[in-house]
Amino acid sequence: MNTYVIPSTLLLTVLLMVGLFFFVKASVKDRTQQVSLIAESSEDALLSQLDQYFTQRAYRVVALDLEGVTFAGLVRPSVFLAIFLTLLVAAGMLCLGLVLSLLVPKISTGFLGLVLLAPLAGFFYWQRAGRQEQVLVKVEPLPGKGQSEDQSQLTVTAHRDELAALQHSLKLKPRA
Repeated sequence: MNTYVIPSTLLLTVLLMVGLFFFVKASVKDRTQQVSLIAESSEDALLSQLDQYFTQRAYRVVALDLEGVTFAGLVRPSVFLAIFLTLLVAAGMLCLGLVLSLLVPKISTGFLGLVLLAPLAGFFYWQRAGRQEQVLVKVEPLPGKGQSEDQSQLTVTAHRDELAALQHSLKLKPRA
């Protein structure tokens, strides 16, 4: 067998492990965004809808000032994602262990023990993903340009998944 095959495979496996490390790290990254949306209802009606929407999603009002309304709620980690990350890291560690066992055959079974580190990825995700999230909402009247119904402009700062769910649920349009 060519003597360059195993070291080059080790290099590629280590590069894949670096990518896997950053993938696990990115699973808990904050993805807060700000968007401006248009609602086809008045300011008071929209505030009522927002309060009902966020109450159903286990958020509560923590601040009410000139900047807007701040809702806070606990975001729970995903069991599926914790298991998925654990399985991915287990597969990566198994591959690294196999390549290392081919490179150093004297302690080949010791390298397969790297798989036992895989639950640390799920534990890392579980500890960091469950956190307090805040949603800042500012509602302003938007003058109706010859239209009979009121329109409101809504500026929301929140996690991107929460923004998508809000936009879909209340049928809000992005401001152009």
